[in-house]
Amino acid sequence: MSQQASPIRIGIAGFGAIGKAIARRLDDGIPGLKLTALGVRDADKARAAYTFKEPVAYVPADTLVEHCDVVVECAPAALLPEIATPVLKAGKRLLVLSSGALLQHNGLIDVARAHGGQIIVATGALLGLDAVTAAAEGTIKEIRMVSRKPPIGFAGAPYVVRNNIDLHAIKEPTLIYSGTAREAATGFPANLNVAVSLSLAGIGPDQTRLEIWADPTISRNIHRIEVDAEEARLSMEIQNVPSENPKTGRITALSAVAALRKLAAPLRVGT
Repeated sequence: MSQQASPIRIGIAGFGAIGKAIARRLDDGIPGLKLTALGVRDADKARAAYTFKEPVAYVPADTLVEHCDVVVECAPAALLPEIATPVLKAGKRLLVLSSGALLQHNGLIDVARAHGGQIIVATGALLGLDAVTAAAEGTIKEIRMVSRKPPIGFAGAPYVVRNNIDLHAIKEPTLIYSGTAREAATGFPANLNVAVSLSLAGIGPDQTRLEIWADPTISRNIHRIEVDAEEARLSMEIQNVPSENPKTGRITALSAVAALRKLAAPLRVGT
């Protein structure tokens, strides 16, 4: 008789809207996975926010590695190095949702390489990354992306603040940014992880072109992608329902759950 493998221990860094949604799914039960720890600043607040069926450790984010095999990063982008470094140095896996922060801290890739760790970039609120990574094995000529969100979704973005953009004054669809995915990652760190993930799958952050529109006529976060490659031409659009945090779509948490499920699944669908 074969011996049943121990479940993969999962830790979540951050317990905001996305972290909570992922934690609930794990707590409900996913074969081969077990939520063992939360990396939080205020353990009492986290305990009060949700009661788990099984015991979970509440620890500082930089010590999550001691309690799990895989860490899911759901924290503000600025905390990525603090969360990622100990995980990667331990040769473990890190599922990243703040992919934009990787562009500011690409030395983390070197850390992963040196210690046998792995950074997994979740699909997030995007679609078609499998097709883009496949096209990148050939030759991609151009990638363009247009993102539209209700104005409130851009509140507090450094680019908006720096350029004194009055989001409340926007009464019709307004182009507020046009440029590269790299520039967008610094100007909209909580909004455009999708663009960075797309660029990493394809031709890089300096070649991926992006438009950002603040659109008061819509209630969903809309991303349209055009990929011109020698092997295929891709046109894709996704309309995401915002989560409790208007900067992020509900599907972001589900994409992380799907990525985790693949780690232990006997059948894996997708690249």
